[in-house]
Amino acid sequence: MRKIHQFSVHPEIPERLRGLEELAFNLRWVWDPRSYKVFQHLDPEMLEKCGGNPVLLLRRISRDRLEHAANESAFLTHVDEALKDLRRYLTEPGWFPVNHPERTDLAVAYFCMEYGLTACLPIYSGGLGVLAGDHLKAASSLDVPLVALGLLYNRGYFTQQLDDEGWQHEEYRLHDFSSLPVKPVMAGETWRGVHEPRHDAPPLKISVEMAGRTVWARIWRVQVGRVSLYLLDSALPENDPAGQRITNELYGGGPEDRLAQELLLGIGGMRALKALGVHPDVCHLNEGHSVFSSLERMREIMQEGGLSFMEARQVTGAGTLFTTHTPVSAGFDLFPKPLIDHHLSDYLAELGLETEDLMRMGRVNRDSLDEEFNVAVLALRQSPRRNAVSRVHRRTTARMMQPGWTDFPLNEVPIESVTNGVHIKTWVSSEMEQLYDHYLGPRWREDTSSQEAWQRVERIPDIELWHAHSRLRERLVAYAREQASTQRRDRCATAFGSPGHPPLRSDALTIGFARRFATYKRATLLFSDIERLKNILLNETHPVQLVVAGKAHPRDGAGKDFIRSILETVKHEGLSDHVVFLEDYDMSKTAMLVQGVDVWLNTPRRPFEACGTSGMKVVPNGGLNLSVLDGWWAEAYRPGAGWAIGDGQEYVHTGYQDSVEAECLYSLLEEEVVPLFYHRDADGLPRGWLAMMKNSIRILAPAFSGDRMIKQYSERFYLPAGDRYRLMSADGFAKAKELTAWKLKVRQAWCEVKVTWVEEHGVPDLTVGETMEVKAKVHLGGLEPSDVSVEIYSSSLRPDGTMRNGHGVPMTWVSCDKGEHFYRGNVTGKVSGTRGYVVRVLPHHDDVLIPNELPLITWEETEE
Repeated sequence: MRKIHQFSVHPEIPERLRGLEELAFNLRWVWDPRSYKVFQHLDPEMLEKCGGNPVLLLRRISRDRLEHAANESAFLTHVDEALKDLRRYLTEPGWFPVNHPERTDLAVAYFCMEYGLTACLPIYSGGLGVLAGDHLKAASSLDVPLVALGLLYNRGYFTQQLDDEGWQHEEYRLHDFSSLPVKPVMAGETWRGVHEPRHDAPPLKISVEMAGRTVWARIWRVQVGRVSLYLLDSALPENDPAGQRITNELYGGGPEDRLAQELLLGIGGMRALKALGVHPDVCHLNEGHSVFSSLERMREIMQEGGLSFMEARQVTGAGTLFTTHTPVSAGFDLFPKPLIDHHLSDYLAELGLETEDLMRMGRVNRDSLDEEFNVAVLALRQSPRRNAVSRVHRRTTARMMQPGWTDFPLNEVPIESVTNGVHIKTWVSSEMEQLYDHYLGPRWREDTSSQEAWQRVERIPDIELWHAHSRLRERLVAYAREQASTQRRDRCATAFGSPGHPPLRSDALTIGFARRFATYKRATLLFSDIERLKNILLNETHPVQLVVAGKAHPRDGAGKDFIRSILETVKHEGLSDHVVFLEDYDMSKTAMLVQGVDVWLNTPRRPFEACGTSGMKVVPNGGLNLSVLDGWWAEAYRPGAGWAIGDGQEYVHTGYQDSVEAECLYSLLEEEVVPLFYHRDADGLPRGWLAMMKNSIRILAPAFSGDRMIKQYSERFYLPAGDRYRLMSADGFAKAKELTAWKLKVRQAWCEVKVTWVEEHGVPDLTVGETMEVKAKVHLGGLEPSDVSVEIYSSSLRPDGTMRNGHGVPMTWVSCDKGEHFYRGNVTGKVSGTRGYVVRVLPHHDDVLIPNELPLITWEETEE
């Protein structure tokens, strides 16, 4: 094979326009209209051909156009103002330093396998990546001291193509990093830019040992406003072919490829931080893929501080947060023991571990040799602080976690929830932005979580709101027609619109359905009664149309069949003018859809939707949600601000659930949604619909904004975890050593802890508000009263006499006699009904999260 020496040629940027590169390489232009309009002004046609990518525009634009622009005073003024605004944004303190000035030295490291920041940086597949991208953008807006780690895939996620029969085919396309908004990091660069690299500095690289060889990775940087995202790239000549393939494809290959990616992300990510001078107080693991970062962090501490494995675990756990987005156990990565041993045996030796030790840490049932290694289980055990991404998801995850906290009530399984939010300024249309700027004032931009700012939506005149949204629908219809024409031309098929005239109408009620085609999302639910659907879509006076999009995972045959089934139905039932499927769903298509639809449809099978942020993106654009009460919609739904499919029940028989909720969906469309949209007053305005639009925007926009989400993460997790990590690290890790020894003492003695006697004083029939005294005798063995908390756990009773989820009230230690400890407490009858109580004992230490870190509990038991 001939050796080809590659080089690139691009126009020289005139000195007066050098600021264009500064603007192009900071992704603030994704949500800042002023920055992006600079490039639209420069060459709008070329920018569109470049997929909206300013970096690629600067590589392809003609020299003549650049020289002309350098002499155009209006354009130069525009560039200067945009640069001045960017630099002001980067240096002016935001919410975090203003509200927490004493913690500006905090460092949060955020790990994720994918990031959806903009369509022209294709290192994402779907919801997880887009959420991570919005997390970084909101962290930038609020000036949270966060640095992010990921992988730079040279082929990214697949491009979707559908054949004439509707079957999905995948194509992976090689990316040219020189045309993407990424910059190589050079030796000498640091996170906060303290040291500028020499002009001749070499690229900064790190290495990770895996499978008996060294894998090298180069570090790249994506600047997301104030936040730096560092990406690792293993496609280097120093690596063998298998090593070069690690960052080939997102979620590509088999278990060995996935394990290699996760080792590079976790271990390599921590080493990249060290090389950049970052010493994180908090590591936020966004899904379990990055859990190996916790092992690397432990290894560093063990070497630097001379700590044991358990002592190092105490330190790192204090500063670790794990966020799970997966509602089903099958969604977690599993690896067999031989694969773990092959890749990690040498590395584990540095931690003082055998392969079986790590396997036990990654199994639900530690001693079950048939279980494979589960990255999510390890993440749960490495992270005392952990959260789900909606309230319903918190309950679902608690049920999945319960084997690790077997004796705890479900409501006390230690996982919290922070419901996801979206970065509104990324997803809101320019038309709606203009309305908000005029009627809401600047506050909505400064803090999208401000309820006060969004209350002013009521000031927007109905006619202006309707005209703005109608223009967005018209733009979506024009875009969908163009896409349908291109798709039809590419395949010479007619499944996506009739060749004689374009599909869709610009004035018809438009419903959007776009998401990953997983079976639990039930994309075919709306098509389950085709005659009823045809009556809705083909109504001559009240027409309805659908715009559908989404990809199935390459190995999900059932998901692919859902796509094929929908397209076959559309073609055979003569619905091509009313239903359009947009191929290759990406962030640009997402924006077009969420801005232009009237209704966003979501039909997951509860409780399998972790959150579902796509419906949140519709809200600031005036769209209304029609969704099953799952994920975010279970807590967002309000009558008058959208529609709920079903009543939130969870069914044992999925077929029955589907039929019940399909009936509800059709009835809502026929009796409420369609009539309300087409009910117009003398001015031709749907006043009832507009009232719902305003309710939805006013109530839901601030509550489900990325700003609200980041504030919650900062104040509930980042700040407490950072404080705790520093406490564990202080004075030569003294507190970590103390707590490790205390935990060992408690574990060894816990088998001796027993509630030996309980007695109540007072009548068992209480009136509301009355109290009943309870006394208990507890045997603590080798523990002291200060090591435990004795509680009265009370709740209402089910008809079968079992306890519902209740709460514990601490009892007071009274005395000790011959090793028996006496406690006293009160039960209060707060509400009427049949209630019960039981005495229990838990470990207690002011510096230990119970039961997060120590899942021990002893309950009063009946006498044999």
